[in-house]
Amino acid sequence: MGSRYPAVKIGLVSISDRASGGIYEDKGLPALQSWLSRALKNPLQFEARLIPDEQATIEATLIALVEAGCALVLTTGGTGPALRDVTPEATLAVAHKVMPGFGEQMRQVSLAFVPTAILSRQVAVIRDQTLIVNLPGQPKAIAETLEGLKDADGKPLVNGIFAAVPYCIDLIGGPYLETDTAVCKAFRPKTAIQTIL
Repeated sequence: MGSRYPAVKIGLVSISDRASGGIYEDKGLPALQSWLSRALKNPLQFEARLIPDEQATIEATLIALVEAGCALVLTTGGTGPALRDVTPEATLAVAHKVMPGFGEQMRQVSLAFVPTAILSRQVAVIRDQTLIVNLPGQPKAIAETLEGLKDADGKPLVNGIFAAVPYCIDLIGGPYLETDTAVCKAFRPKTAIQTIL
């Protein structure tokens, strides 16, 4: 018996000179895959890529994942102010629309943990019918940014960005994403909520 939710293809891109060169193990891709597998009820197909901090390579990878039919592409790494950090530039270069609210909220979440979050330059954009979001490089920060902050009773203190992802994908014509509310409750206006039996 198949799932009652539509299958979703998600692109995952870890951007790191050292991890892509085999100097150390990439932790970004496993962290993203693990979190998404817990957060979404849809059957998921991941397209994972581990690439160096090269703007042309990042741009080409993002375009290829959009053309491969990914409804969502999440990147990790390369968003700081260092000279080799060019993920935001590559992401903006392939954009049809810029979604500044995602970057603003990511910095709000991260600032609750570390003052250096003010140095992060993550952006989110739309290309065709795909949402592309730059996430931080550390697995702990990835989960915090996606999920947000909760109090001891599990009530949100600061909303993570993933709450807005399903409705954004609805609006650009992508598949209906159903979240596990124990991990992340998606925000949708009542008129946009589908009951899938």
